[in-house]
Amino acid sequence: MSRAEAALAAGRWVKLICGASNQDLAAIEDLCALYSLAGVHCIDVAADAAVASAARRGIAWAQGQGAEAPWLMVSLSDGEDPHFRKARFDPQRCPATCPRPCQRVCPALAIGASGGVIAERCYGCGRCLPACPLGLIEEAPQLLSPGAVPQLLAELRPEAVELHTQPGRSDAFQTRLAQVLASGVGLRRLAVSIGPEGPAGPVGPERLAAELWQRFAPLRQAGLRVLWQLDGRPMSGDVGAGTAHAAVKLLRAVRPWAPPGPLQLAGGTNGSTLGLLAPGDGAAGVAFGGMARRLLQPLLQEAERRGAPLREQPDLWRQALPLAQGLIEPWLRR
Repeated sequence: MSRAEAALAAGRWVKLICGASNQDLAAIEDLCALYSLAGVHCIDVAADAAVASAARRGIAWAQGQGAEAPWLMVSLSDGEDPHFRKARFDPQRCPATCPRPCQRVCPALAIGASGGVIAERCYGCGRCLPACPLGLIEEAPQLLSPGAVPQLLAELRPEAVELHTQPGRSDAFQTRLAQVLASGVGLRRLAVSIGPEGPAGPVGPERLAAELWQRFAPLRQAGLRVLWQLDGRPMSGDVGAGTAHAAVKLLRAVRPWAPPGPLQLAGGTNGSTLGLLAPGDGAAGVAFGGMARRLLQPLLQEAERRGAPLREQPDLWRQALPLAQGLIEPWLRR
């Protein structure tokens, strides 16, 4: 049994989410390097060749430091999804006196003191949308065309794929799954990310579990090993400790009705999540996204200011590593 599979079985699985729309290659490479060295089992990235290459370079650096390579996971969606969008606005329309509250709330530092959104840094959290007093910020969906999926996956050769879905999109899910299978890539796991919100609003735990069973049938027929990612409160783990409750609450509600396969927490997860879990909750692991980035953000900024990658500056990465370890080691020791 591989290290990653053993972690899933023991409830110690940890995944780094780099962001399904994040294309900040320098930051991705450093994040993948440091969190691979800290011991994550999987790294989830956008379905983009340049992003995957940056992640592989970061993983290779960590291997050079003695780490075991985590799985590379590529995220796809079967329809419009908040994880697959970018914010945009025309800075020419902004009043000269605007205090730019959008800049203050952006966790990705994708909005500067002037100009519009730095597209490669934006990962679609959406916090800037309500912050604009004039409503000038829009969201732009980022979706791969059906014909691009098989070829891209065949090129990237990831160990795992994650399909983001929503209640009511069973047919769209099966269509996207067929594209994944057409790539011919032998996957260690096919992850399904789903949250309690559908097109018509919130759904209850029994309905959500029924949606998982609908996804389980074609996955089992295809001979794929599944991993269920329950997305409690998407892209909010860096907001505060309170967001961790949504992920744990969703796990407890869905678990009695869920199909076979490990259940992994996501959406609002942070350093408070593990302390909320009871022994019988059945969490196979956790995914960290915004919180993982936030911890290293000051050091990533300092590396950028110096003009060299963080991993190439020993004084910085040796400060960054304990921060990454502090987030994930409680799960590794669980």
